[in-house]
Amino acid sequence: MTVRLSKEPFSPYDLLLQTEKELDGRRKKIGASSIFIGSMRDFNDGVSVESMYLEHHPEMTVKELEKITDRAEKRWSLDHVLVIHRIGEVYPSDPIVLVAVWSAHRAHSFDACRDIMESLKSNVPFWKREKREDGERWVTKNTSGSSADF
Repeated sequence: MTVRLSKEPFSPYDLLLQTEKELDGRRKKIGASSIFIGSMRDFNDGVSVESMYLEHHPEMTVKELEKITDRAEKRWSLDHVLVIHRIGEVYPSDPIVLVAVWSAHRAHSFDACRDIMESLKSNVPFWKREKREDGERWVTKNTSGSSADF
């Protein structure tokens, strides 16, 4: 399991390739990988967003991310989990989060990846301040992970 916060922009694809190389000795038993990459949009609630600042509490944030990934590893048969999340200033189209899961079976990787992402959005202490065309504001709610809400 790898959980990391990053102040610097990251390339999810480079991180995935690096992790694939690190998993090389285990690749024969891995039959599936599921990947979620979340990027910043340039709008929220119908208003243009220029940037967003992601604040966090270092110990609490990492501890909660580790708790979520530990729970997923106990619930599903997983070979590896990678979670990277941005903190600090983020701009539209910047990747904010990468959740990747490797397992022997697709159901385990699909279900674990979605569960980790939804738990992350709901339970991990991040505070978001948007810089918008109408000023700055704190984001008070996350968008739902349900397609029924869009």
